[in-house]
Amino acid sequence: MQASPLADRLKRLVTVRDWLWWQLPPRLRWYVAALPVTVLAIIGVLAAHTSWHPADLAKFLLLMGCGMISVASTPRVAYTRGGGVTRDFTTVWVLPVAILLPPVYAALIPISFVATMQVLVHRGIPHRRVFTTASISLSYVAAALIFRSFPPYFAGPAVGTGFHAFTWVVAVAACEFVGCRVQRYLVVGAVKMSDPTVRILSMEWDRTAFQELFVEIDLAVLITLAVALSPALVVIALPTVLLVRRFLVHPMLVAESRVDAKTGLLNVSTWEREAESELSRSLRTQSPLALALVDIDHFKAVNDTYGHLVGDKVLKAVSSALTSHLRSYDRAGRFGGEEFVLLLPQTSGKDACRTAERLRRHVADMAVPIDDRPNAPTVSLTISIGVTAMEQGEARELSDLLAAADSALYHAKQTGRNRVALHAADSNMGLDAELRGHRMGDVRVDPTGASLRLARLLYVSIRARHDFSALFQWPGDISIAASVALP
Repeated sequence: MQASPLADRLKRLVTVRDWLWWQLPPRLRWYVAALPVTVLAIIGVLAAHTSWHPADLAKFLLLMGCGMISVASTPRVAYTRGGGVTRDFTTVWVLPVAILLPPVYAALIPISFVATMQVLVHRGIPHRRVFTTASISLSYVAAALIFRSFPPYFAGPAVGTGFHAFTWVVAVAACEFVGCRVQRYLVVGAVKMSDPTVRILSMEWDRTAFQELFVEIDLAVLITLAVALSPALVVIALPTVLLVRRFLVHPMLVAESRVDAKTGLLNVSTWEREAESELSRSLRTQSPLALALVDIDHFKAVNDTYGHLVGDKVLKAVSSALTSHLRSYDRAGRFGGEEFVLLLPQTSGKDACRTAERLRRHVADMAVPIDDRPNAPTVSLTISIGVTAMEQGEARELSDLLAAADSALYHAKQTGRNRVALHAADSNMGLDAELRGHRMGDVRVDPTGASLRLARLLYVSIRARHDFSALFQWPGDISIAASVALP
């Protein structure tokens, strides 16, 4: 009897030798381990020197509850995008704890926030979650100690009036700056050890980073001030944090609507819009442009043998290979199922074939692990690629290029797969070449898949020439038999 996914995860969690932590480079591995161990020692020392009071515990639970609500309301996209470092404003609820309660509470509260994130928002890699928790704890214990080092006439345990209120807020803001910066650099340091090519300055000192830093400090200080005046004011602070969090995550949500969820490539509608724009630019500048269709060979066998989760891993691996072999201005999209489409501006047919061949060899050399276990079995795969091009001085429509690339892909698969084929694009071949031999009133399904290709090309041609997308909603991967009337 096969173990359930939950039982399998629990088994891997308690089996130390299977932890992904062991796969880290030695320096990074011990850096990631040293921080939690240090924080545990600090918590032990602070707990031994803390006087525990019910009023402090009540305030701690109030702030912890508000923080957990804030974390649970975060869209998952905030943690699945961002290149390894995500600003989620969790620490705006840690600062008031560090300022208004004994430092041990600042060391403990991140545990509840990261646990909420792991269970309710996004299941991350355990050692990364533990490291994130430790980095927040260490940073805000430091902020708490710094605040207590200010003289009473400048800061002190309570908000004063007049000039003292101003200096108190300045002290709190300084502590938040120290806390959020130290925590940020602890995480960025781990990212840099993991990938030395990461450019830290570009991550930390662009306009968006400055805006997020200002908003984070502002929110943390305002919440701390509100709670210091009256804990009941946290009821006003919570909706403000939720609103600001939604506002700042909006650009991520817009970007997410443009991409395919499984691969991270452009979805078909976004790819079409950008491809049409790029094609128009190539026509204006009389520059060449190439298009390629990529299909994973025997992908159904992967799904049938290993399951759809492994199939998703294969899709992600191929999409990563595509993006790593393309230039920044190339456009890669998922066309449907296991098929991808590439648009290569300023590229001739010969150069596009060279790029496609490099990609084909790279994929053929890949081995995709079926799970996250060390030394897990791997899946080998190949791809077939159909290439076409609009050479300099030519004029073609997107449907013509798609039809030519589809014919080339069909030829590559029929002649043995795992190869690149080139087909020249002719005017109107998007309809004419595929409709030969088919009666307009009866589109029949045949074993070669030609009818499916015809349906797809009809859809693309109609959209490209008449923009009837609101009238025709054709599924991408089903067999059809329909009457077709062309204008």
